[in-house]
Amino acid sequence: MNGRNTLLVELLVEELPPKSLAALGTSFASGIAESLRAQGLASADAVVVPYATPRRLAVSIDPVTPRGADRAVSVKLMPASVGLTANGEATPALLKKLAAVGADASVLPDLQRRADGKAESLFLDTVAPGAALGDGLQRALDATLAALPIAKVMQYQLADGWTSVSFVRPAHGLVALHGADVVPVRVLGLDAGRVTHGHRFEGSREPIVLADASRYAEQLEGEGAVLASFDSRRDEIARQLAAAAASCGLRGVDDADLLDEVTALVERPNVIVCAFDAAFLAVPSECLILTMKANQKYFPLVDAAGALTERFLVVANVTPADPSAVVEGNERVVRPRLADAKFFFDQDRKRTLQSRRGELGRVAYFERLGSLDNRVERIRSIARDVGELVGGRPLATKADAAASLAKADLLTDMVGEFPELQGTMGRYYALHDGVAADVAEAIADQYKPRFSGDSLPTNDVGLVLAIADKLESIVGMFVVGKSPTGDRDPFGLRRSAFGIVRMLVERRLPLTLNELLQLCVVPFSEAKDSVEAMATLRQDMDVRGAQSWAKLTLGVTIDDETIDRVAAFVRDRLESYLLERGYAAREIASVLDVERDRWDRVVPKLAAVRSFLQLPEAPSLAAANKRVGNILKKAEDRFEPSIGDAVLIEPSERRLIATIRELEPAAEKAAAEGDYVAALRTWAGAQAPVDAFFASVMVSVPDASLRTARLSLLCKLHGAMNRVANLSLLAA
Repeated sequence: MNGRNTLLVELLVEELPPKSLAALGTSFASGIAESLRAQGLASADAVVVPYATPRRLAVSIDPVTPRGADRAVSVKLMPASVGLTANGEATPALLKKLAAVGADASVLPDLQRRADGKAESLFLDTVAPGAALGDGLQRALDATLAALPIAKVMQYQLADGWTSVSFVRPAHGLVALHGADVVPVRVLGLDAGRVTHGHRFEGSREPIVLADASRYAEQLEGEGAVLASFDSRRDEIARQLAAAAASCGLRGVDDADLLDEVTALVERPNVIVCAFDAAFLAVPSECLILTMKANQKYFPLVDAAGALTERFLVVANVTPADPSAVVEGNERVVRPRLADAKFFFDQDRKRTLQSRRGELGRVAYFERLGSLDNRVERIRSIARDVGELVGGRPLATKADAAASLAKADLLTDMVGEFPELQGTMGRYYALHDGVAADVAEAIADQYKPRFSGDSLPTNDVGLVLAIADKLESIVGMFVVGKSPTGDRDPFGLRRSAFGIVRMLVERRLPLTLNELLQLCVVPFSEAKDSVEAMATLRQDMDVRGAQSWAKLTLGVTIDDETIDRVAAFVRDRLESYLLERGYAAREIASVLDVERDRWDRVVPKLAAVRSFLQLPEAPSLAAANKRVGNILKKAEDRFEPSIGDAVLIEPSERRLIATIRELEPAAEKAAAEGDYVAALRTWAGAQAPVDAFFASVMVSVPDASLRTARLSLLCKLHGAMNRVANLSLLAA
């Protein structure tokens, strides 16, 4: 960087929200940089370096010019016929317009007459002076602060005790340096200067007087013990975490979100190894890990086999000569947290999951969809039917058992404290109750895949339960009018639909979407609880409360329109899924045009299409297929696909008939065996006969019988070639 042309802007504030710091830092830096570029004060290739710590947002931009270049400006005034009289004199309307743009009659000789569409207009060509850095930076700061992604602002008073301003946190200092010079700007009641502050406890100098914009990060680290760059601080924490874990012969649990959050909590990271009582390891590791991460921002350590150990890492914001006090303090703080987790675990196991089932009827699910017990019964019905389709009666029975217990852990203390553990705790409690291992595993897997890239359920019971759970959720919300709109999807229905797509496609399930949706009709239509029954369950409620509760349990009925809307919604997710996997839009369209229902065949067919496109004959065949399709669409004759009509006597017709008779059986056999690559490649042998046919035969001839025979032949060819995919959609 050239220090003389470097601009530094820093806003010193009280501790910023850690989960928002990275976004705030990026927005602050990019907002100022883009505004300065728009004003001609910074070039498009200027180097922009963002800084963000718990107590500051800053940006360095190089180079920045003290004044922007002058700009030629052309102002359209009005049509010449309106602005000038017949004698060429200015009209009152023109004089008024000139005054509005800051000019007067003295510029009349300089006005330009230029064609503007069909008419001729008057233009005033001037030169606008470039923006001064002080003015430009002021505009950039005002616009950037107003546009920061702040979820909730604070209002606070300035030092005068009277003036109030609003920002994400109270601001206490503003630095604006261009090289070594202060840029006179003012925001949030603060005048810019060159003074900032470092680490609250460990800086060697306080305050810090910045000598030059280009030495900001260096001076802040050397004198203030602060790593100003968010990315550099994150990398340093990651390095220290890896080194500390290796020193113990262990490894950390990867968590990018936790690493970001901790980076936003410290200015001078120092990783310290701590430990808790090994007796707590009797509690499920998921509980301990979540407790340490969510409540304390600690990094758990696991052994080579992936088992949780009693060691954990703390990222401190201080670097004492003797860290024992820090270690003791953190170990003391985590102990009651882990003790709470152990207490919840021990208490929950005193009751079986089955004993909690009855209480689900007292928990409201959603308006017109009843209680959680209603939802469980719907899931059970769907799971039984899906299980029957996938694996017969044995799988249906296990799926029903898993669905019956699937939501019982929502009423446990552990899940009440940590909702993220729903399903996971159900698995542990089910195993404790003596439930079969595959059924218990299904309870844990019912929410999978939870996010993009998450694993699928590990066994068929979990697969069936996960499909049933997601189907019930999507259909239910569509029925009550809560389908996603625009970018709003509060119930995660897109994620659920994406999960269904992945399970059908990746597990190659021989099911159709339509038959799955039809399985939902009866459970929803029959799930109705009477007002009286619900009022009895809620005897402790007043009359108004009982009526309100009853409103939740009136039941719903699914019509064909709803089924069609849900089907279209899920199919959209299929296309998105395939695009994410790298398939081209035309490849996807060609397969889905033919294969609308059996999605277990989609990916193999896409692979076959991609292989087919590598053939030298592919472009010609796709183009011919498209031509055939267009001819058939335009034909007014009534015909059926057939070959061998006696009126087809042209050599190219007979050759095409022979080719179809030769290739179709082989292609059909390959497709029936799932060898879609071979099925499509078989038709490469049809290129020459098809090209010869179109080169020598006219389809639309006056003779009706001959025309119908040729159309029937093309219809037969078109259908035979498009059994795997619609090849016409692959044409360039």
